[in-house]
Amino acid sequence: MNKAITDGLVLMPPPFSAGLNLWSRENGTVGSGSYLGQPNAALVSNDQDFAGCLELQKTEATQKLRSFAQTPIQPGLYLQVTARVKAVSGNLPSVRIAAWAGDIADANVAGVVQVGPSVTLTTYGEVVTVQAIISPATRTGVDMAWGTTAVYGHIGLDLTGPNGGVVRIDDIVVEDVTNVFIRKLMDWVDVRDYGALGNGVANDAPAFLAADADANGREVLVPAGVFRLTSDVSINNRIRFEGTLSMPANRKLTLVRNYDLNTYEQAFGSEIEGFRRALQALFYFTDHVTLDLSGRRVDMDAPIDVAAVAGLSSFANRRVIRNGSMNAVAGPGWATTDTLSVATYAVNNPKFLTGVANVANIEVGSLVIGTGGGREVYVKSKNVGAGTVELTQSLYGAAGTRSYTFRRFRYMLDFNGFDGLSKFEIEDVEFNCLGLCSGVMLPNSGSNTRVISCTFNQPQARALTSSGTGCQGLVVDMCQFLSNETSLPAVDRTTIAMNIQANDTKIRDNRVVRFAHFAVVNGTGHLIHANHFFQGDEVVAGVRRAGLIFTQTNISTIVSANYIDNCFIEWNNEHDATPEFENELSFGGLNIVGNIFIAIDTSSAFRWVVVKPYGPGHFLNGFSLTGNSFRVFNTNVDRVEMLDTTFATLDFTRSRNVRVEGNAFNQVNQQIMNPVVVTHTQNTAADTWNVSAGDYIPFGGRIRMMESVSAQGAITTAANATRYVFPHALVGTGVGGNEVQLKWGEAVKGSAIVSMRMDIPG
Repeated sequence: MNKAITDGLVLMPPPFSAGLNLWSRENGTVGSGSYLGQPNAALVSNDQDFAGCLELQKTEATQKLRSFAQTPIQPGLYLQVTARVKAVSGNLPSVRIAAWAGDIADANVAGVVQVGPSVTLTTYGEVVTVQAIISPATRTGVDMAWGTTAVYGHIGLDLTGPNGGVVRIDDIVVEDVTNVFIRKLMDWVDVRDYGALGNGVANDAPAFLAADADANGREVLVPAGVFRLTSDVSINNRIRFEGTLSMPANRKLTLVRNYDLNTYEQAFGSEIEGFRRALQALFYFTDHVTLDLSGRRVDMDAPIDVAAVAGLSSFANRRVIRNGSMNAVAGPGWATTDTLSVATYAVNNPKFLTGVANVANIEVGSLVIGTGGGREVYVKSKNVGAGTVELTQSLYGAAGTRSYTFRRFRYMLDFNGFDGLSKFEIEDVEFNCLGLCSGVMLPNSGSNTRVISCTFNQPQARALTSSGTGCQGLVVDMCQFLSNETSLPAVDRTTIAMNIQANDTKIRDNRVVRFAHFAVVNGTGHLIHANHFFQGDEVVAGVRRAGLIFTQTNISTIVSANYIDNCFIEWNNEHDATPEFENELSFGGLNIVGNIFIAIDTSSAFRWVVVKPYGPGHFLNGFSLTGNSFRVFNTNVDRVEMLDTTFATLDFTRSRNVRVEGNAFNQVNQQIMNPVVVTHTQNTAADTWNVSAGDYIPFGGRIRMMESVSAQGAITTAANATRYVFPHALVGTGVGGNEVQLKWGEAVKGSAIVSMRMDIPG
């Protein structure tokens, strides 16, 4: 910075050779006396040390020498005044730079220092340099700090000490030395001052590191240019980018004080590359656990393989991406890939396909499509040499050799490359898929992923996918899932909001709009609470699809306080290689409590709770349907639950611990309950009363137990003689096993409240 150049300021006083009339023996102000014609002042042109100089004899206590010229003084300007002086004869005086400070009214600025440090001459003929710095600023190194009132100065020097001595003075030099003060004047350091070239070729990493080391709390400035960094660079001070960076993909830029998307975008010249680099750095930070997208939208034309960006296969420390939007734009990177193959499946090796043709082209994370396989089975790993593919779930009916399609969807954030990733969180991020791509694929394995307050807008196929066990302990909380298929009839939709492969998830407070399914859930220990998922359409008497699908028999899961709208809960064992009952835990551990179930314009065959065994021999062993509200609009449905016998039925002779009570039914033709409580009136005396539970028994089950009989009034003979007797019961009688026979020991008649159950406790 040099204002003499940039602002065209005239700083230098005239040379002595221009005439002594230009130099004042007083303050340099208008009307003060000059040295022209003074007996103690003369020009010397042949001095051996000075090309031309002023010879001056000291005759006053303070011999002043001031230029009549006005040297400008401005804020931000630092002037160095230099005088070269030597003693010729007589007494040896002291010399100091001096000046008269003038304001805009040509008055002296009183109270400011107007002299510099004094130097005593000690030897004749020795050239001594005297200097002082003048500036409006009060800073270390400034000898005369004049503030902002002074606008010019009459520059010169003083001779002090004994009179009589003769000195020679070289032309006085005034220089702009603002650049010397820049490091203190400006709160930054420039990487160019440390050797950075910014030509896009030379390695500027050492210069960046040196600038950062020297900044000491000041900002590091990266000026215009392209700066090539070929090694990892960590900047610990704040940094500002006017230029951009280029780095190999495997090298990291860590900005400790500017860890946000805005700065990384400036550093790399684009939002998407800035996001990639910031995401890369997130896995190597110790100071930061959160990548703040600064409320920005990042346009993406291809997936981000997070493990590849990070250069890691496992990570277990908490990290967070938050506060922004990811927006899909059209590009070939989003294309779904289908790979066709033939493979063999054996039930004794239930998680593998063997003899897989074309295995090298099958992508890990692909959806497996083929006859005899359940929904949401993915490729967990592959072994090209062995020709095998590892599956996330078993196939219920695929034994033998057959054709498969392996379909790889493209996800905005794809974590599948992590063999282990735990405690990763995504908070307040919109995944704006726009029908071009899917949202997030979870890691191959890991735990405690949290997806909080996010929006998945129009995913092309899936919003949130688990293609391994990385969903263990998953939390999905307060998110919104908006389908790309809202205009389609429910029966034609294919998109799925999420799937679960492992255990212990918490799916809470989400809003899910018109997907084919809300969630396909394997594993156990799930809490599904306070979600609103609706899958209706405008089709009159339309077909509805499952909202929640549980694919394991014993699931230890609570579904509570949800708003289940125009869809149903399906409970099956489609992820079982041997789906028939084999002395295992059968259908149990599902508690459906306190939910609101509604349906609009459905057919009368619609059901809200469906159990679908894929093999024979299974039974209910711990099931609760309590405190729910069922309501239909614009039509009636026959009942709320159903046993789907497409593959097999349930063994109702083994039902245990089934509770169906406290539910409310509106526009439902047949209520259900267990225990079934009926009032039986026997008008004709008989020793055996056949008491029917009718169609109240859930899932069309059979009666296994009578809980109680309470006579309503007298039990009498045909002759109306009262009898004080108590019957014993035979359960499961009648054509469908839905009756209890009360054996009285004699023919009696009367009325009784009978409580009977389709199950037995324990």
